Amino acid sequence: MRNFYIFFVISFFSCNYISQNDVAENEIDTAQHNIADSIIEKAKIKFTDSADKVPVNNINSITDSFPQTLITYAKTLIGTPYKYASVNPAEGLDCSGFITTVFNHFNIKVPRSSVDFTNYGITVDSAAAKPGDLILFTGTDSLSTIVGHMGIITTTDDGVINFIHSTSGKAYGVVITQLNNYYRKRFVKIVRIPFYNID
Repeated sequence: MRNFYIFFVISFFSCNYISQNDVAENEIDTAQHNIADSIIEKAKIKFTDSADKVPVNNINSITDSFPQTLITYAKTLIGTPYKYASVNPAEGLDCSGFITTVFNHFNIKVPRSSVDFTNYGITVDSAAAKPGDLILFTGTDSLSTIVGHMGIITTTDDGVINFIHSTSGKAYGVVITQLNNYYRKRFVKIVRIPFYNID
């Protein structure tokens, strides 16, 4: 009988000890899940706030479809005359004014001046360029290496890059141009702009 009592006491405390450990582990698991859920909810809120800036519903359509939406809108500005320092399509647009107008249409803030794109966005190799990327050039001064002109890449079919831009050259307005020898000599780099930002 005494042996049974000792066994019962040991079993009781052992089980109680295990159950207390289980409770502690459950409390930790619950706390971790609550923290994770909180982070996910905050991320969803931030993503929703950011995604509301563009006419898309999910991250795949932002990365896959939105550049084409951007280009489609940019093409509606073809024929807009060139006007230095203007961001008003009714009056005319300069090269960076054109970029600003297109991106601002979707509530995406970008630098106002072409030179400010020098270290903005993600640099992309020419072979990896995609529609929606920005292509940067020097200005018309052949001795300058500073960014002074830019456009939005519209197509990259068979390695041939075409871009839409507002030019002060012969076309004197918003046109689509192929990356020809003239522009290759002025080429600086290609940058990819994130279409949404999560703070």
